[in-house]
Amino acid sequence: MDKRAFMEKLQRALAGGLNSAQVADNMRYYQDYIESEIRKGRSEADVLAQLGDPRLLAKSIIEANKRGGESYGSNREYDEEVADNSVSGKKVRNFDYGFQLPGWLAMLIATVLVLIVIGIVTSLLSIFLPVIIVALIGILIVKLIQNAFNGVNNKK
Repeated sequence: MDKRAFMEKLQRALAGGLNSAQVADNMRYYQDYIESEIRKGRSEADVLAQLGDPRLLAKSIIEANKRGGESYGSNREYDEEVADNSVSGKKVRNFDYGFQLPGWLAMLIATVLVLIVIGIVTSLLSIFLPVIIVALIGILIVKLIQNAFNGVNNKK
């Protein structure tokens, strides 16, 4: 296994149990570690052999974070599906951390919410509409009286 394959396996394994910031931090750390050991004269194969299986390494990192109270999610690496990404042709991992409602249930909830909003608006209108109508009639009467007095004053 070369460094690229090691890092990809490590990243996939870490992604099942850590948040994206923690995954990125660990990936940077191991990338830097491998490169620094190679600069010291060790072969890539020796460094990777010393680190061992990336899945086991990831499991150790995740467990250490759990003991430290920094765990985000569970280690789902072993049960995730690998799907074909039709755009790039690369294999990608599908992580489903969100909660999804069936389409019919989402539509039902949306319909109920719309009906509730319509009911509230209708109730408010039925309460305030008579008051608004009386106020508008009062304003109209005042305007008519003002115009009548203005018309009488203008004739003088």
